Amino acid sequence: MTTVRPATLADADAIGRIHAETWRAAYASVFPEAAFDVEERRRWWREWLAREPQPPHAVFAAEVDGAVVGFAGVGRSRDDAEVGELYTLYVAPERWGTGAGRALIESAEASLRDHGFREAMLWVLEGNERAARFYRAAGWTHDGGRKVEAMAGAEVVEVRYRKPL
Repeated sequence: MTTVRPATLADADAIGRIHAETWRAAYASVFPEAAFDVEERRRWWREWLAREPQPPHAVFAAEVDGAVVGFAGVGRSRDDAEVGELYTLYVAPERWGTGAGRALIESAEASLRDHGFREAMLWVLEGNERAARFYRAAGWTHDGGRKVEAMAGAEVVEVRYRKPL
């Protein structure tokens, strides 16, 4: 059974590994090899999780049998201060389809609701149909928003999804 809790500094190495492995599984044809550097991701997450939490920003860890299998991050939208944003949601590839992602998105949405947001948004890389299907199944809809971003050594297109909370 998957449990979701606030992430701690002790989770940084597992989250960094999952972040890199998931990117490699989903985006090997999009990003250069350097984007999948596990140690770099671990360093980044150690720095991030060492900071004092600043609500409404939060990072959640999903666990199965005491092992971190996924994570999600939320906060105020970078585009609209009245809207919450799901910044990140990743589950270890070997755990895809097990319910860990559903548990994380439910916790993420609840956190945003608890902080007074009535609507949430997220960005997903165009062409990542696995992620798009997952978000649509959770009630998110593509609102037509799209942007081109320089990310991890590549130029990518992101599309925006929204959901009333």
